[in-house]
Order: sequence, then C-alpha cells, then structure tokens
Amino acid sequence: MNDKILSISRRTRETPYSRRVEAAGVKGYTVYNHMLLPTFFDSNEADYWSLCEDVQVWDVSCERQIEVVGPDSERLIQLMTPRDISKASIGQGLYAPLCDENGGIVNDPVLIKFASDDWWISIADSDVRLWARGLAQGFGFDVQIREAAIWPLAVQGPKAEELVTRVFGDEVPGIRFFRSKMLEYKGKPMMVMRSGYSKQGGFEIYLNDADLAEPLWDELFARGQDLKVRAGGPNLIERIESGLLSYGNDMNYSHNPFECGLDAFIDLDADIDSMSLPALRALAGKHLHQLVGLVFEQPVEFAGYAVIADNRVVADVRSQVWSPRYRKYLAMAMMRRDFLAENQSLTVDGKIGRIVDLPFDFDAIC
Repeated sequence: MNDKILSISRRTRETPYSRRVEAAGVKGYTVYNHMLLPTFFDSNEADYWSLCEDVQVWDVSCERQIEVVGPDSERLIQLMTPRDISKASIGQGLYAPLCDENGGIVNDPVLIKFASDDWWISIADSDVRLWARGLAQGFGFDVQIREAAIWPLAVQGPKAEELVTRVFGDEVPGIRFFRSKMLEYKGKPMMVMRSGYSKQGGFEIYLNDADLAEPLWDELFARGQDLKVRAGGPNLIERIESGLLSYGNDMNYSHNPFECGLDAFIDLDADIDSMSLPALRALAGKHLHQLVGLVFEQPVEFAGYAVIADNRVVADVRSQVWSPRYRKYLAMAMMRRDFLAENQSLTVDGKIGRIVDLPFDFDAIC
C-alpha cells in the first residue's frame, strides 16, 4: 500500500506550517481531523532514533482545539467525561476519555482549563465538536462551541527543553507536566505546555497567530542546529514502545475505558454529573475484552487483524511494529478476557508470542 497517493484538496486541510513541512522533505502524510498530519521524513526508523536521541519539531495542528466558552462550559465538559474535572486549575491539562451514555469512548483528548469559563478539548481523531454542540443544545447549556484558531506545534525529544528555552526564555524549565505558562513570542502571548505524544519529553506550543507559524518554525530550527533538530511527527515505533494509545487504531466507539486500561482516568465514586458513569459503573469488572501487548522474537505476518486460536477469534490486532531498540516485534491486541485468563502465550504465523500487560515492561521481556 506504500505506492498509493494521497489526493490533497480543501477537504484535507493544510496548516500554517505546511510550506515548511514540505521544505523539510516530508515523505508521508495521514489525515487526522480532516487535516494533514506528517508521518515520516527520512524513514520510520531513522525518525525514531532522531526523536529518542535529539529533538524534533512536529506540525500537530491536527490536534484541533474545540473551545467551549460560557457559564455552563464546565458542566458540559463534565457531562462528556467520567473523570472528575472539578479540581482542575487554570492552565492545567487533563488526559480524559470522553464517553457516551453506553460507556463507549468517543475520543481521548487532553482537556485544558484555559480560563474559569473557557475549556479547550485538544482532540484525537473524531468529530467531537458536533457531539458537544448536540449535547449543549439538548441540555440547554449556556455555552458557545467553536474550533479555535490554534495551531499546535510540538517540540519533542531529550533536548526539547533546551530548544524551547532558547526561544521562549528561562521560565520554560519550571513548567511541570501537563501544566502551562503564557509566554511571549514576538510580542504575542501564547500557551506553552509540557506535554506531547511521545515519552521522550517535550512541549506543545499553542500558536494563536498563523502569521507567526513560519517565523516560529524557522527560529526553532535556527536555534537548534547544534542540537541536531529535525522535522518529525508522531512515531509509530516510539508510541507503541511507550504504550501510547491511538484513537481509531487501538480503540474506538465500540470500546469502553476498562477494556483499554484507562481505569485510572475514571472516577466511578465521584459525585459528578457525567452521562457515562451509570453505564461504566455497571460495566466495571464485567468487560469482555482487554487491550494487551504481544511480544514476538521475530517479525510475524498476521492474516488480517484477527488472531484465531481453538477455532475462534480470540484477539483483534490493533497496532504493530518492529522495535529496533529491543529487537522484538510488538503488537497491541484487543483480547478476549476468558482466553487471557487461561493463556500467557499464543502462536501466530508459526511463531510463539508472549501476552503481556501494557505498557510494555522491557526489563521483563528482554
């Protein structure tokens, strides 16, 4: 499928950074929230080592910010998530599944409390804005909901803090994880948060002036030459090694948070008005599937995505990759819990794979 061409039109929106992404030699895109997301520049493996060893700049404008403003903004956000958001402080981010009345996952965004009556939903790849507007209308909430003119740029990797400090100043090292500061760039205040879709450390810059996109990109590269800065994007190898979930790949509407190992982000006993909590309370401990890791010593060929054992489908492979660091073939699979209870391994393509918890514990499996 690598020889297929992605036809780009107004339906696949470019970003304020697109000219710089093209100039950096992007070789692949995917479509995410109807917007172009660069997937690799040199190769998946070369980009992986650059991310893990140095620093990369990512155009993640596709992380659209659904802004909910008004007196009932917090009530609407709380209705959408089973995580208690009542103690969030201004400038804080919260990873939180959004769930429907059946407990199905609609999205797994980072919620950002931008002001007392202004929340941003930094969404994964699904149309949350329409759902939020429907809920607001149906419940009569006093809110306005819009896609904010925000263009996130991620700086990721072990040298990210040094690079962002060079551009935004000495307040950067004091920013804690999922916390932010309003810092100026060329006289324009914008939010800088310690976060990002990797486990290598880094920041996301919530650019709020499209005219500054190319100057910001250029300055990051100019100031990061000695740090071996490169253009990049979310990396399949790194995210699977880190156990980071991808909505639409590893889970979707048909899955609930318990199946995906997101129990820590559900407050079952909280006295909150969340539309999914009644269903989730009933599902607790009774879900039929569990997202697990599979580890093979060599690459394997899955016949489609289904894993068959004992003449039945016991798992559905969601994501998979060869790890060049650990020399293992890694997969995430949604597995039947009854099979999981009785088996610690399975055979695929004639090769035996271990079944492990996520995230992968490489000290144990290597």
